[in-house]
Amino acid sequence: MKTTAILVLAVLLPALPARAQAARPEAPPVPPVPILTVSGEGESRVAPDEATVRLGVTSQAQTARAAQEQVNRTANAILDGIRKLGVPAEQIQTSDLSLNPLYSQNRPGESGEPRISGYQASNIVTVRLTKLDQVGPVIDTGLAAGANRLEGVMFGLRNDQTARAEALTAAVAAARSKAQALARALKVRLVRILEVAEAGVQISPPPYKGRVMMQAAMAETTPVSEGQVGVSANVMVRWEIEPCPAQGACE
Repeated sequence: MKTTAILVLAVLLPALPARAQAARPEAPPVPPVPILTVSGEGESRVAPDEATVRLGVTSQAQTARAAQEQVNRTANAILDGIRKLGVPAEQIQTSDLSLNPLYSQNRPGESGEPRISGYQASNIVTVRLTKLDQVGPVIDTGLAAGANRLEGVMFGLRNDQTARAEALTAAVAAARSKAQALARALKVRLVRILEVAEAGVQISPPPYKGRVMMQAAMAETTPVSEGQVGVSANVMVRWEIEPCPAQGACE
């Protein structure tokens, strides 16, 4: 039995190096895929369907209480007037309420800390309107109630999904056109799309800056033109490319 075991081992051991030598070699590295990366931008312009008006009042007085009381009276009158136009209460919001001391400057030669000479109070109201024909009346009502600050009107979109889709479609078309132009110039062929990424969608409402308060107050009605809201989109597209054939069109 011992003699048989020794013979078997003697036969197997010489075969092990031969099997190791017969192992398959590693596959050669795959060359990187040539890629062409382009970006595209598209825009869609649509009429706005909402507007935001910011207006209010600023007042100064010798005491903090007097300044705040003056502002409160005017702000309440502004709010009452806007509500009477039929604007829902949930679309009217106080967006800025402040009370700050005013300091007098030291005379030449005087030293020490500046002294408080009075106080300034402010109350700004933000009104969101879904009826654009109310923009002018809201401004006029605020001025009639004593508003002396008009910070402007901002137009926007409540539902921008359709405009976003149109902008993205235009951005993809622009990216494809750019890729095709580069491929022709480089004499390569667009094989397939490897990646598409949305680089962002931006909404650019047309800002309406308030004119000088005196000019607005002198006008019988405040003219407002809503214009259009611009929705722009950017995309990034990666294409796999390959050299054009030696003969024939590269399509």
